[in-house]
Amino acid sequence: MTNTRADALEILRTLVGAPDADFHEGQFEAIATLVDERRRALVVQRTGWGKSAVYFVATLLLRRQGAGPTLLVSPLLALMRDQVEAAARAGVRAVAINSANPHEWGDVLGKLERDEVDVLLVSPERLNNPRFREEQLPSLVQRTGLLVVDEAHCISDWGHDFRPDYRRLRDLIAEMPTGVPVLATTATANSRVVTDVAEQLETAGSTEVVTIRGPLARASLRLGVLRLPDAGSRLAWLLTHLDDLRGSGIIYALTVSAAEDTARLLREAGHEVQAYTGRTDATDREGLEQALKNNQVKALVATSALGMGFDKPDLGFVIHLGAPSSPVAYYQQVGRAGRAAMIDGKRASADVLLLPGDEDEAIWQYFATASMPDEARATAVIDELAFTGAPLSTPALEARVNLKRSPLELLLKVLDVDGAVQRVTGGWVATGRPWVYDAERYARISAARVAEQNSMLEYERTTACRMEFLQRALDDATAVPCGRCDTCAAAAGRPAWYPTDIRDEATGQASQSLSRVGVVIEPRAQWPTGADQLGVPVKGKIAPDDRVEPGRALARLTDLGWGGTLRSLFAPGTADAPASPALIDACIRVLAQWGWDERPAAVVAMPSRRRPLLVDSVARALSDVGRLPYLGALDLANGGPSGEPGGNSAYRLSSVWGRFDTGQELATALRGYANRPVLLVDDLADSRWTITVAGRLLRRSGASAVLPFTLALQA
Repeated sequence: MTNTRADALEILRTLVGAPDADFHEGQFEAIATLVDERRRALVVQRTGWGKSAVYFVATLLLRRQGAGPTLLVSPLLALMRDQVEAAARAGVRAVAINSANPHEWGDVLGKLERDEVDVLLVSPERLNNPRFREEQLPSLVQRTGLLVVDEAHCISDWGHDFRPDYRRLRDLIAEMPTGVPVLATTATANSRVVTDVAEQLETAGSTEVVTIRGPLARASLRLGVLRLPDAGSRLAWLLTHLDDLRGSGIIYALTVSAAEDTARLLREAGHEVQAYTGRTDATDREGLEQALKNNQVKALVATSALGMGFDKPDLGFVIHLGAPSSPVAYYQQVGRAGRAAMIDGKRASADVLLLPGDEDEAIWQYFATASMPDEARATAVIDELAFTGAPLSTPALEARVNLKRSPLELLLKVLDVDGAVQRVTGGWVATGRPWVYDAERYARISAARVAEQNSMLEYERTTACRMEFLQRALDDATAVPCGRCDTCAAAAGRPAWYPTDIRDEATGQASQSLSRVGVVIEPRAQWPTGADQLGVPVKGKIAPDDRVEPGRALARLTDLGWGGTLRSLFAPGTADAPASPALIDACIRVLAQWGWDERPAAVVAMPSRRRPLLVDSVARALSDVGRLPYLGALDLANGGPSGEPGGNSAYRLSSVWGRFDTGQELATALRGYANRPVLLVDDLADSRWTITVAGRLLRRSGASAVLPFTLALQA
């Protein structure tokens, strides 16, 4: 044990570049558990404690004893990049196989064969890649000297970052030779998640998992919550005080649109910021991360796409425009800040401020329901694969079941882990194993998420210490008041650490930004694959003479400005009514800014069963203001559109195909405007197949162009 500690300490000091460095409490205990006892360990320690040091040091010690390479399962590309760089500093030869470096795979596999790799990093999804699973993984499993599961809370479906592919790690562990140590690490796990993760690590005949858990208090963070009346006030606060925040940091938003809109507003006001979201290209992400690390930007305005694994020790602040759905998720995101022990000879510190919004709960609900498997759709997927009897690619399967690509891919992963389907070369197949929808399990998960949401609301309202609250949410028994947060300051009779004033100029800038109108509706150019199998006789490109022109929507439903008004307007239970004068004025501004090639000659409305008064009032108002004849609305045909919002393109198209007609009166009116553009008015553009089919009908009825206009764009 003494030799192990001395050797481990030597490696640690090389890793951190400090000749007097020593282990944090629990670090050597974890290393010894892996190296000397060859056991399975779960390490739950705060961000910045040094979990990566544990597996890098253990790797080199095991390699010196003749063990094979470490297999490190890591969830994010950013995390992999940071880990490879950190490994190199310690003399650890680390390489990664992921979707961003396919050009390097051959070289990596060659190094593995020559035993020139100490750590191989893979994503959990890579473990189920058919070629990797069948050609590389079996031999790698037999040679692996240590298995590391980073961000292990992703294993648990109770966790805030649940990844279905993590659940297959239990099978991987069971296949490993006896005596191969396993390490799981996370900074964000409450007792429920710890129990769930430990169960995944245990296999028949294995000894009990050693859990090493430390205090989760972050002495470098100064927490606060500032409730402001609306989105404009939150943006105005940022405009007023962003430059006052020390260093560079992250501004989190709940949606892609909110992140992009906020970044644009701040840039226009002269701030060096960039947006970072799930839509950001992988190459651009790497560049943006490096720009933040180099302090070349004041902040990245990000969604949760920037989170686990991003490592900038001197990150100075984290601001949230809207709250994450649980204290655990919030703790994980704010953990990006204040990770350095010292900065410029002073104790490191970072500011963390939450600016919650009234719309937060609606956004939480949307994401929660979107990620839960649906029994009917799961059964449809299994039945279709079983009926086909041959591998189906995801696009081919998408054309047979009414699911969009992203939720279909998530459902397939869940069913794969459950053993009902399997990913093979060429696509997906049904395994034939019995599958039963676990309604009780999903009800428990749903109830747990509701409880976490309520806990987040309680965090916003609490008058107790905020850091203590987060620690208790993570079942940290060492939780005590921090003395630094805004509630601790109030208890001591001190003012909150953050300013609350907002400049009038900033209020005006924010208001102007939020009042912006007009979002382009890109026209469909291609009929969806598989539409012909659903009775729609089209395929390939949409003929130019059948296409609509690029249209306009007043705003996206997720936008910070008019998005809030539109969300309320389209909320379930909201009564249909004519558009308000303010809404009409905003629509008129959209048309005034349109810049079309040829001014429309007339207005036509879509027939609406849900909001006929709203659509008719907008169409007539635009007709009056633009002095354009209002020709009326299209008729519903064959019972009108079928189905519900959502679902994939082929099904959405089939639900509206042949369901509209010009009717005799409108057809007669259209003949008077042959070869002239027509403005087509609707309430909401979601899949865009409604306006595509209606526009095709109007083009074939004589219109030279169809210009779609909707109040909202679902995006």
